[in-house]
Amino acid sequence: MQSPNRYQIALLSAYALALHGFESMFPSPVPWLRLGLANIVTLITLLLYGLRPAVTVTLIRVVLASILNGTFLGPAFLLSLGGGILSTLSMGLFASLTPRLFSATGLSLIGALFHNGAQLLLAYALFIQRIEAVLLITPLIVLLGTLTGTINGIVSELIINNLKKSGEKIQNVDT
Repeated sequence: MQSPNRYQIALLSAYALALHGFESMFPSPVPWLRLGLANIVTLITLLLYGLRPAVTVTLIRVVLASILNGTFLGPAFLLSLGGGILSTLSMGLFASLTPRLFSATGLSLIGALFHNGAQLLLAYALFIQRIEAVLLITPLIVLLGTLTGTINGIVSELIINNLKKSGEKIQNVDT
């Protein structure tokens, strides 16, 4: 697995931040619902460079996006940070423990499930504190997370396959 330099990390973080900004331009049927397009960059970073760079990209994206959106240290920031970190760590864990078992789409679905779980747990513990409300919204969150996780995983696989075809050095990636 290649080791990225700080410029590659900065570039990947910029891509993730740009996708995050692009996504926020579109209206959402529910205020907190996002496609999570920036997670495509996180997944590609994880598969190309490993867990530490992927966590770094996630942290940079979450912090900078929250500063730009004016939500730094607010509820949206906490939910995004918790979901993003747990998602990245879970994908990294599954990728390292079972390196050839899950495709990028499988890892993306794992990440989506852990992201949703972390956000629901944080929302309950910090803000809602009514289990009925959390249980009521859980099926919708998991369904939408499954859909977006699948889409993000497929896009990640397409990008990685295109990088392979273009002759980039990619090691330890089997999609």
